[in-house]
Amino acid sequence: MKTKIGIIGSGNVGSALLKGLTTAGHDAITSNEENVAEIARNSDVVILAIPFSAIDDVLKKLGSTINGKILIDATNALTPDYQLAVGFTTSGAEELQKKVPLAKVVKAFNTVFAQNMATGKLNGKILSAFAAGDDEESKKLVLEIEKSIGFDAIDAGPLANARQLEALGYFNIQLGYFLKNGTETGFIYSH
Repeated sequence: MKTKIGIIGSGNVGSALLKGLTTAGHDAITSNEENVAEIARNSDVVILAIPFSAIDDVLKKLGSTINGKILIDATNALTPDYQLAVGFTTSGAEELQKKVPLAKVVKAFNTVFAQNMATGKLNGKILSAFAAGDDEESKKLVLEIEKSIGFDAIDAGPLANARQLEALGYFNIQLGYFLKNGTETGFIYSH
């Protein structure tokens, strides 16, 4: 299944997802600062691969172009000093859905380090990638996209479960960077 995917952000995450998605046969493209609305308008799925602090600015540029689209939130809801920006009564993804009520937000890819996003594998082992969202058809498509890259795609339930996915992403960052275990790590959910 070939999907037209626009990636907002061309840093480590955006570049890795672009590589993985194009290798999987999807029609994927990344944006620059000026063309985010055009990228979204011409895509079936839009991925936010930007810092959490840039979401409001990017949403202004996107305007209504994401209405009715699947919007994958790959951000980690962190403050500039690497603390959780929201707690366990909401999530960055749930707050994003409130800001864009006509989009279909799915939380995905935030628990994987960028260097593993292009293949879904680490040292020959298949990593788990989670997807949480309230629109079942949108979540199903995101799970298929994850599988197409090479991940073991796991349905993480409703968008409210993004609270746990964001905490898991934060924990992964803590393990990798702050506890100096490195980024050659990943989660494998055995099911």
